[in-house]
Amino acid sequence: MRVATWNVNSIRKRQDQVLAWAEKVGIDVLLLQETKVADAQFPTAAFEEAGFTLAIFGEAQRNGVAIAAKHAIEDVVIGLDGEAEDLQARWIEATVDGARVASVYVPNGTTVGSDAFAYKLRYFERLGARLDRALDDKTPLLVGGDYNVAPEPLDVCDPAAWEGGICFHMDERRGWRRLVNRGFTDAFRAVHPTERVYSFWEHRGRAFQTNEGVRIDHFLLAPQLADRLSDARIDAGPRGEKEASDHAPVWVEIT
Repeated sequence: MRVATWNVNSIRKRQDQVLAWAEKVGIDVLLLQETKVADAQFPTAAFEEAGFTLAIFGEAQRNGVAIAAKHAIEDVVIGLDGEAEDLQARWIEATVDGARVASVYVPNGTTVGSDAFAYKLRYFERLGARLDRALDDKTPLLVGGDYNVAPEPLDVCDPAAWEGGICFHMDERRGWRRLVNRGFTDAFRAVHPTERVYSFWEHRGRAFQTNEGVRIDHFLLAPQLADRLSDARIDAGPRGEKEASDHAPVWVEIT
C-alpha cells in the first residue's frame, strides 16, 4: 500500500495537479491537509472519477483534512479528543485496507508565546493521547500530515536562523519527540537517516529555487506498520510547478 500526505493549500485550486501526481506515482491512499473548503464544495466528483473514495472534514477558506483511497473507507472519526470546544478541521481518521490511517494538520502556532502557540503545544499532547490508545489497543495506526515542526537541525536549511522560531522552537520539538518516544517511527528518517531533504518552502522570495526549506510533513507509524515500511520519499517535483502548493507530497510504501 502506497500512502501519501500532502498539504495542498486549497484543493479546489490544485485538484488536477494532485490527481495527476497520485496517478503517476501510484498512490493508494492520499491524506490531504489545508483543503480550505467546506464539505459541500469539495471536488468530490473529480476524485470519484479517478477511482477514489473520500472521507472529508472541511472548513470554508481555512484548515480542512481529507482521506482519499482506492479502497473502502470505514469507521471514520473526525477531531481529536481533549478539547470539546475545538471545532477546527485538523484531524480525520479511518480504517483502510486493514490499517487505521489519519490525516493531521497540526496548528502553526503563529507566534511563540501566543495563545495560538499554546494551542499548538496542547494539540501535540492530544495527539499523543491518541497514539497511546493505539499502542494500548495494538492498532496499526499511520498518521500522516503537516505537523508544523522540524524535528532536528538536519531538517532545517539554516538551523541558526530558525532556532527559537515557529516550527523549530524547542517546545515544539519536545512535543514531537514525545510522540516518537512513545514507540512510533518517523518513516522518512527510518529510511533516510542522514539525508537533508525538505517538504516546505515559503512562497515569498526564491525559497524553493535556493532550497531554503524545512521538513515539517511527516508520517508516524505504529510498530506493526513500521515493521512493514519498505520505502519513504519526499517528491519535490510538484513544488516546482506553476501555481504549486508551498508543500511537497511525501509518500511511504507499506508492504
